[in-house]
Order: sequence, then structure tokens, then C-alpha cells
Amino acid sequence: MKFNGKEILLEKDVILSEFLKTMGYDASVIAVEINYEIIPKAEYDKTLIHNSDTMEVVNFVGGG
Repeated sequence: MKFNGKEILLEKDVILSEFLKTMGYDASVIAVEINYEIIPKAEYDKTLIHNSDTMEVVNFVGGG
């Protein structure tokens, strides 16, 4: 799959929330786009990702 612009190989299809945990992301401060569609946080536990997917993860940053 393409993850944040880099090719990675998943050993098997995986639930999005588990993938994010494995990669060290805090789901409360990110937005996820899969195949050019924003995934609602309520769907993270139900969304299966595949090697054919393109995913982007964006971190929220505070400032002022």
C-alpha cells in the first residue's frame, strides 16, 4: 500500500485502528484519508485496509 507517500507491504489486510496503533498514532489528534476519502473516527474500528490502498495520515498541530 502507499502510506504517506511511501510504499509499504502489509502481511495481511488489517483494521485501520490496529494499523494506527502499530504505527504509533494517537487517533484523537489525526485525520485519515484512504483512497482520497476522509474516514470518520467512528469508522476506524470497522475499516479494513488492503495493500491496494493509498492512505494519508495528517496530524493536528496547535499554535497561535
